[in-house]
Amino acid sequence: MAQVFHRSANVLARDSIVGGVLGATVITLLASALYRSPVVTQVNINKEQPIPFGHQRHVGANGIDCRYCHTTVEKSGVANVPPTETCMTCHSQVLADAPMLQPVHESWKTGKPLEWTRVYDLPDFVYFDHSIHVAKGMGCTTCHGEIQEQRLTRKVKTLHMSWCLECHRAPEKFIRPKDKVFDVDWAAPHDQLEVGKTLVEEYKINVEQLSNCSICHR
Repeated sequence: MAQVFHRSANVLARDSIVGGVLGATVITLLASALYRSPVVTQVNINKEQPIPFGHQRHVGANGIDCRYCHTTVEKSGVANVPPTETCMTCHSQVLADAPMLQPVHESWKTGKPLEWTRVYDLPDFVYFDHSIHVAKGMGCTTCHGEIQEQRLTRKVKTLHMSWCLECHRAPEKFIRPKDKVFDVDWAAPHDQLEVGKTLVEEYKINVEQLSNCSICHR
Protein backbone atom coordinates (compact mmCIF):
# COMPACT_ATOMS: atom_id res chain seq x y z
CA MET A 1 0.00 0.00 0.00
CA ALA A 2 1.36 3.43 -0.97
CA GLN A 3 2.44 5.76 1.83
CA VAL A 4 -0.31 8.29 2.52
CA PHE A 5 1.75 10.95 4.32
CA HIS A 6 5.17 12.25 3.40
CA ARG A 7 7.96 11.48 5.88
CA SER A 8 8.12 15.16 6.78
CA ALA A 9 4.69 14.72 8.42
CA ASN A 10 6.40 12.78 11.21
CA VAL A 11 8.61 15.75 11.99
CA LEU A 12 5.62 18.09 11.83
CA ALA A 13 3.60 15.89 14.19
CA ARG A 14 6.47 15.61 16.67
CA ASP A 15 7.12 19.35 16.62
CA SER A 16 3.40 20.06 17.02
CA ILE A 17 3.22 17.87 20.12
CA VAL A 18 6.35 19.40 21.65
CA GLY A 19 5.17 22.90 20.78
CA GLY A 20 1.74 22.22 22.25
CA VAL A 21 3.22 20.98 25.53
CA LEU A 22 5.61 23.94 25.74
CA GLY A 23 2.85 26.37 24.85
CA ALA A 24 0.53 24.93 27.51
CA THR A 25 3.35 25.12 30.07
CA VAL A 26 4.10 28.76 29.25
CA ILE A 27 0.42 29.70 29.41
CA THR A 28 0.04 27.94 32.77
CA LEU A 29 3.10 29.71 34.19
CA LEU A 30 1.91 33.09 32.94
CA ALA A 31 -1.59 32.51 34.34
CA SER A 32 -0.08 31.49 37.69
CA ALA A 33 2.12 34.59 37.77
CA LEU A 34 -0.85 36.80 36.91
CA TYR A 35 -2.95 35.16 39.63
CA ARG A 36 -0.31 36.08 42.21
CA SER A 37 0.45 39.53 40.84
CA PRO A 38 -0.87 42.81 42.31
CA VAL A 39 -3.04 43.17 39.21
CA VAL A 40 -5.25 40.40 40.58
CA THR A 41 -4.48 40.34 44.32
CA GLN A 42 -4.42 44.16 44.71
CA VAL A 43 -1.66 43.69 47.30
CA ASN A 44 0.20 46.94 48.12
CA ILE A 45 -2.11 48.94 45.86
CA ASN A 46 -3.33 52.20 47.41
CA LYS A 47 -6.98 52.76 46.54
CA GLU A 48 -8.57 56.16 46.20
CA GLN A 49 -10.52 57.17 49.29
CA PRO A 50 -12.70 60.21 50.14
CA ILE A 51 -9.92 61.38 52.49
CA PRO A 52 -6.28 60.20 52.84
CA PHE A 53 -6.81 58.33 56.10
CA GLY A 54 -3.64 56.96 57.68
CA HIS A 55 -3.38 54.27 60.35
CA GLN A 56 0.22 55.38 60.85
CA ARG A 57 -0.99 58.63 62.40
CA HIS A 58 -4.02 57.30 64.27
CA VAL A 59 -2.69 53.95 65.49
CA GLY A 60 1.08 54.28 65.32
CA ALA A 61 1.52 57.87 66.52
CA ASN A 62 -1.62 58.43 68.61
CA GLY A 63 -2.01 54.90 69.93
CA ILE A 64 -5.73 54.60 69.14
CA ASP A 65 -7.00 51.08 69.79
CA CYS A 66 -8.48 49.25 66.78
CA ARG A 67 -11.77 48.78 68.62
CA TYR A 68 -12.31 52.52 69.02
CA CYS A 69 -13.17 52.78 65.32
CA HIS A 70 -13.98 49.16 64.43
CA THR A 71 -16.48 48.72 67.23
CA THR A 72 -18.08 45.47 66.01
CA VAL A 73 -14.94 43.43 65.41
CA GLU A 74 -15.35 41.40 68.61
CA LYS A 75 -19.02 40.61 68.19
CA SER A 76 -19.73 40.58 64.48
CA GLY A 77 -18.57 38.82 61.36
CA VAL A 78 -17.71 42.19 59.88
CA ALA A 79 -15.24 44.79 61.14
CA ASN A 80 -17.38 47.86 60.55
CA VAL A 81 -16.18 50.95 58.77
CA PRO A 82 -16.41 53.71 61.39
CA PRO A 83 -19.28 56.17 60.91
CA THR A 84 -18.65 59.88 60.51
CA GLU A 85 -19.66 60.39 64.14
CA THR A 86 -16.56 58.48 65.23
CA CYS A 87 -14.32 60.73 63.16
CA MET A 88 -15.98 63.85 64.48
CA THR A 89 -15.38 62.79 68.07
CA CYS A 90 -11.86 64.14 67.56
CA HIS A 91 -12.03 66.19 64.39
CA SER A 92 -14.70 68.55 65.59
CA GLN A 93 -11.74 70.08 67.44
CA VAL A 94 -8.56 68.57 65.99
CA LEU A 95 -7.67 69.84 62.50
CA ALA A 96 -11.24 71.08 62.24
CA ASP A 97 -10.37 73.54 59.46
CA ALA A 98 -8.05 71.23 57.48
CA PRO A 99 -9.11 71.21 53.79
CA MET A 100 -8.52 67.47 53.45
CA LEU A 101 -11.11 66.81 56.18
CA GLN A 102 -13.86 68.84 54.56
CA PRO A 103 -15.56 65.67 53.22
CA VAL A 104 -15.89 64.50 56.85
CA HIS A 105 -17.49 67.76 57.96
CA GLU A 106 -19.77 67.75 54.91
CA SER A 107 -20.85 64.21 55.75
CA TRP A 108 -21.56 65.27 59.32
CA LYS A 109 -23.66 68.24 58.21
CA THR A 110 -25.69 66.39 55.58
CA GLY A 111 -25.95 63.01 57.28
CA LYS A 112 -24.69 61.32 54.12
CA PRO A 113 -22.07 58.63 54.94
CA LEU A 114 -18.62 58.82 53.43
CA GLU A 115 -18.21 56.36 50.58
CA TRP A 116 -15.07 54.45 51.53
CA THR A 117 -13.50 52.02 49.08
CA ARG A 118 -13.16 48.51 50.51
CA VAL A 119 -9.56 47.36 50.82
CA TYR A 120 -10.25 43.78 51.92
CA ASP A 121 -13.11 42.04 50.17
CA LEU A 122 -13.64 38.27 50.06
CA PRO A 123 -15.65 36.52 47.34
CA ASP A 124 -19.29 35.75 48.12
CA PHE A 125 -18.57 32.02 48.20
CA VAL A 126 -16.21 32.44 51.18
CA TYR A 127 -17.56 32.63 54.73
CA PHE A 128 -15.45 34.66 57.15
CA ASP A 129 -16.20 35.88 60.66
CA HIS A 130 -13.99 38.47 62.36
CA SER A 131 -15.33 37.81 65.83
CA ILE A 132 -14.43 34.11 65.94
CA HIS A 133 -10.86 34.84 64.84
CA VAL A 134 -10.49 37.52 67.52
CA ALA A 135 -11.97 35.19 70.13
CA LYS A 136 -9.46 32.48 69.19
CA GLY A 137 -6.41 34.72 69.56
CA MET A 138 -5.73 35.90 66.02
CA GLY A 139 -4.20 39.38 66.03
CA CYS A 140 -5.09 42.24 63.71
CA THR A 141 -1.58 42.46 62.27
CA THR A 142 -1.56 38.75 61.40
CA CYS A 143 -3.91 39.47 58.51
CA HIS A 144 -3.62 43.23 58.05
CA GLY A 145 0.15 43.52 58.41
CA GLU A 146 1.93 46.31 60.27
CA ILE A 147 -1.10 48.55 60.02
CA GLN A 148 0.42 51.08 62.41
CA GLU A 149 3.10 51.83 59.80
CA GLN A 150 0.77 52.35 56.83
CA ARG A 151 0.40 55.98 55.82
CA LEU A 152 -2.45 54.92 53.54
CA THR A 153 -4.40 51.76 54.23
CA ARG A 154 -3.61 49.02 51.74
CA LYS A 155 -4.04 45.31 51.35
CA VAL A 156 -0.91 43.38 52.35
CA LYS A 157 -2.11 39.76 52.11
CA THR A 158 -3.46 37.96 49.05
CA LEU A 159 -6.35 36.28 50.92
CA HIS A 160 -5.80 33.29 48.65
CA MET A 161 -7.05 30.00 50.07
CA SER A 162 -3.48 28.71 50.32
CA TRP A 163 -2.65 31.66 52.58
CA CYS A 164 -5.66 30.99 54.84
CA LEU A 165 -4.74 27.31 55.08
CA GLU A 166 -1.27 28.15 56.36
CA CYS A 167 -2.92 29.20 59.60
CA HIS A 168 -5.82 26.74 59.58
CA ARG A 169 -3.39 23.83 59.32
CA ALA A 170 -0.96 25.14 61.94
CA PRO A 171 -2.63 27.81 64.11
CA GLU A 172 0.03 27.39 66.79
CA LYS A 173 2.41 29.36 64.55
CA PHE A 174 0.23 32.46 64.60
CA ILE A 175 -2.04 32.36 67.64
CA ARG A 176 -1.41 34.77 70.52
CA PRO A 177 -2.77 35.50 74.01
CA LYS A 178 -6.18 37.16 73.87
CA ASP A 179 -4.92 40.29 75.62
CA LYS A 180 -2.44 40.75 72.75
CA VAL A 181 -4.90 40.43 69.86
CA PHE A 182 -5.14 44.22 69.42
CA ASP A 183 -1.52 44.90 70.32
CA VAL A 184 0.01 46.03 67.02
CA ASP A 185 3.52 45.91 68.49
CA TRP A 186 3.26 42.29 69.65
CA ALA A 187 5.98 39.96 68.41
CA ALA A 188 5.95 36.18 68.59
CA PRO A 189 8.24 34.82 71.34
CA HIS A 190 11.11 32.49 70.56
CA ASP A 191 9.08 29.57 71.89
CA GLN A 192 5.96 30.45 69.87
CA LEU A 193 5.29 26.87 68.82
CA GLU A 194 5.19 25.60 72.38
CA VAL A 195 3.15 28.56 73.60
CA GLY A 196 0.90 28.31 70.55
CA LYS A 197 0.12 24.64 71.13
CA THR A 198 -0.87 25.45 74.71
CA LEU A 199 -3.15 28.25 73.51
CA VAL A 200 -4.72 26.00 70.87
CA GLU A 201 -5.75 23.62 73.66
CA GLU A 202 -6.82 26.47 75.93
CA TYR A 203 -9.03 28.01 73.24
CA LYS A 204 -10.40 24.54 72.34
CA ILE A 205 -9.46 24.85 68.67
CA ASN A 206 -10.20 21.72 66.63
CA VAL A 207 -7.28 21.80 64.18
CA GLU A 208 -8.55 18.84 62.16
CA GLN A 209 -11.89 20.56 61.65
CA LEU A 210 -10.21 23.78 60.48
CA SER A 211 -9.17 22.14 57.21
CA ASN A 212 -12.70 21.00 56.44
CA CYS A 213 -14.03 22.73 53.31
CA SER A 214 -17.35 23.56 54.98
CA ILE A 215 -15.61 25.81 57.52
CA CYS A 216 -15.17 28.54 54.88
CA HIS A 217 -17.44 27.36 52.06
CA ARG A 218 -21.01 27.08 53.35
